[in-house]
Amino acid sequence: MRDSALNFSVLHKICTLIVLLCFIHISVTIFYYVKSFDLRSSFVQNQQSRSLKQSQLKFNTVFREARDDAPEKIVVFTSNAGKDPKELGKCPDPSPLLLGPLRIEFSTPVSLDVVRADNPNLRDGGRYWPSDCLALRKVAIIIPFRNRDEHLKFWLYYLHPILQRQQLDYGVYIINQHGDEVFNRAKLLNVGYMEALKDYDYDCFVFSDVDLIPMDDRNIYSCFSQPRHLSVSMDKFRFRLPYNQYFGGVSSMSKQQFLRINGFPNNYWGWGGEDDDIYNRLSSKGMSISRPSGAVGKCRMIRHDRDKQNEPNPQRFDRIAHTRETMNRDGINSLTYEVIRVEKDKLYTKITVDVGKPSA
Repeated sequence: MRDSALNFSVLHKICTLIVLLCFIHISVTIFYYVKSFDLRSSFVQNQQSRSLKQSQLKFNTVFREARDDAPEKIVVFTSNAGKDPKELGKCPDPSPLLLGPLRIEFSTPVSLDVVRADNPNLRDGGRYWPSDCLALRKVAIIIPFRNRDEHLKFWLYYLHPILQRQQLDYGVYIINQHGDEVFNRAKLLNVGYMEALKDYDYDCFVFSDVDLIPMDDRNIYSCFSQPRHLSVSMDKFRFRLPYNQYFGGVSSMSKQQFLRINGFPNNYWGWGGEDDDIYNRLSSKGMSISRPSGAVGKCRMIRHDRDKQNEPNPQRFDRIAHTRETMNRDGINSLTYEVIRVEKDKLYTKITVDVGKPSA
């Protein structure tokens, strides 16, 4: 009996020791597995970060060396300078350079000299195209304009880097209304379309108010299979779409889509109405509005008072009601204007035009 008890005690101790050893072995195995997983994860993240940085370097890397006693020195590295465009492949979709959500603020004044220094790869007239791939679209950015110089500085400051990260072949056109007659936004957009095509064979047109800045560079300023509304959720409207037919702020159309609706109306003088007219034109031709998501389509508006000579148009509701009757004779096919002056800056092409005045 004593021997049995002794044997059981020894066996119990052996089993306890085996269990303890197994527990230690399992614990050590789990510890090193987790440790190696962390190392692998860190390695992958580092590789991804390094890959993105290399891609950005290949695309357009700018190093700044700023000293207190010397001006900034900018060195630009481009991997395919002078390379035959026929040897380039198409740019990837989406661009690997996109950052996503952006911080946009208007509290610090912007200098155009700083914007020019920050964008060394721009060509005269606000032109840019990628050096290491062929852009998927040739985009003319058209801005109707009058007396908004401070707003324009912010627009150029934020949009040029965004458009370059989107790897677009683009040009910026500021269509400045001459004189002090009532403002005509839609007619200026028509003028921008016509004048941009004199420079280059653009196939896509983005129509943007000067006071709207996108808050996410994944909101691509390009054209799609349907007309695109880009300023989906503005802070002005608490980041909500005011109504489903809304097509104001920033929009895009391909050349074919634009011509199909005969461009924009020319007879909307003063604020309001032309966006709804454009929506009616699109709808009458069987087209629908495409949009990015509300999160990607966020944008901020630069607050300002209503411009002089841009009071609400009292005729807008009557004109909107008759869009289908007037669109075939009022548009790009009936556009008249006079070019007063063309200025080619590094950041933009500014075209000052006389678009006339409202008929009596």
